[in-house]
Amino acid sequence: MSVKRPLLLYIHGFNSSPKSFKAQAMLAYCQQARPDIKVVVPQMPCFPEQAARYLEQIVTQYQADYQIALVGSSLGGYLSTWLNHHYGFKAVLINPAVKPYELLLDFLGEQQNPYTNERYTLEAKHIDDLKALDVETIQSPDDFWLLQQEGDEVLDYRQAVDKYRQCMQTVEENGDHSFVGFERFPEQIIRFLGL
Repeated sequence: MSVKRPLLLYIHGFNSSPKSFKAQAMLAYCQQARPDIKVVVPQMPCFPEQAARYLEQIVTQYQADYQIALVGSSLGGYLSTWLNHHYGFKAVLINPAVKPYELLLDFLGEQQNPYTNERYTLEAKHIDDLKALDVETIQSPDDFWLLQQEGDEVLDYRQAVDKYRQCMQTVEENGDHSFVGFERFPEQIIRFLGL
């Protein structure tokens, strides 16, 4: 039995991209300190059902040869929780969306991703698709580390603190949705994920 190689799957948030600061910080850390880790940072599809299927394709592609662990930011945290529920991967969640199906009601209609300039229309059925991915109860709290800043201007930080209350948590005052000072964490993240 060959030992599986480490793979970090970074899942970005709504209207974000692999070019986001946190994704680039994880990539840079691994390239410098842990070049043995394969880092996969996909450009996520705009729609939840497509995003979920895309993540399943990535898992199918790599799971036989790699030990997969997750970092998910915002909506990526929500999707990481869904992946953990189905596959058991450890995950670090950064200011995760807990109820994106409520939050994104305010975003129905035409959207443009500021990173990719892709234009698309968010519809009510996409909200239903998001609800279908919800994981109500965390089955394995030890799999998660919540990184949360109370100054998050996009999400109510208390939702994540409550949902992941049995999990390891680092909750900081102030900050914002981008997670100020994230560059302090990549080494600890890799250690927690056991990669």
